[in-house]
Amino acid sequence: MPVTTPSFAKINLGLRIGTLRTDGFHELRTVYQTIALHDVIRVSIGRGTGIEIHCDDPRVPTDSTNTCWQIVERAIQTLKARGRVIIEIEKRLPVQGGLGGASGNAVAALLALERALGKEISGPQRLSIAAEVGSDLPLFLIGGTVLGVQRGEEVYPLADLPVTACVMALPDIAVSTPKAFADWDKLAEQGSAWTGEGARPHMDRGASHAVRSAKLTLPSHSDRMLKFSREISAWLGAAPKQSRRRSGVSASGGGRAENPLLDLVRTGIENDFERVVFPQYPELRKVKSVLDRAGAQYASLSGSGSAIYGLFDSPQKAAAAAKKLERSGTRAVVTSTLTRQQYWKRLRAASS
Repeated sequence: MPVTTPSFAKINLGLRIGTLRTDGFHELRTVYQTIALHDVIRVSIGRGTGIEIHCDDPRVPTDSTNTCWQIVERAIQTLKARGRVIIEIEKRLPVQGGLGGASGNAVAALLALERALGKEISGPQRLSIAAEVGSDLPLFLIGGTVLGVQRGEEVYPLADLPVTACVMALPDIAVSTPKAFADWDKLAEQGSAWTGEGARPHMDRGASHAVRSAKLTLPSHSDRMLKFSREISAWLGAAPKQSRRRSGVSASGGGRAENPLLDLVRTGIENDFERVVFPQYPELRKVKSVLDRAGAQYASLSGSGSAIYGLFDSPQKAAAAAKKLERSGTRAVVTSTLTRQQYWKRLRAASS
């Protein structure tokens, strides 16, 4: 009998891009947050050997390039399992949307495979296998609010943010993550990644010299990464007061705000990808503006996009914002963030 399980999405609460590493990946700092939107994964074991993938979306590969294939192949070897593994992917999340759809699919397939076989891989082994397959996979083995460092694969569970209403704007645009990274590298070479300014192709010689000189004093990659780390550390270190009513000061000290999300936003978190993706797709900037004007506590591109989310202090405000997006021609879905407990409760409710 097949095992069916949801495959949840994630958003990024801030994303800082660092230097290109020797392994070809960029250094990253981000806070991941799982949300209730999901695909559906079904795994069954049949006679024979090998892996078979079926998907209702033709854009999803069904060969060995699929992350589900890659993680299941490793898991079969680790568990010394036999049989032909059949994976069905019911896509509800956008492809190349920045929501970690393929990564979540892989982790869901791994957990469903274990259940179908009646065998389990240890927690450390799961994380190791997941990190081998992709940078975004390990976060889905934790769920809730998660800190991601290194290339994003080194993950640490954070204290969960409260459940928050979320509007996902899903423009019909596919953003290539490798191209977004390449565009960021070009921007960084020009020194404008640190100032938020775009390239200036028509500068005169004197202006060009001024920019080259300014680059000597602009923050380095390591300075920017350290700043992000300090901001998050300050937020985490601002422990809530024990009184019934907690203070509303920012994470710079003195206690967590009544809504920790607002405290996190006050640190100035942002997604570096917006600086290269928005100029390429100005319609995405407009979508974010709609969410901001609709009263979002925080709005941002998720990953490299194209999905953009807004976090609201009530489902009613979220629903109103979604209607505004729909009227402007952008598909929008109202959902919510998932705490770690909610995430695992829903995963463990997988039917067989």
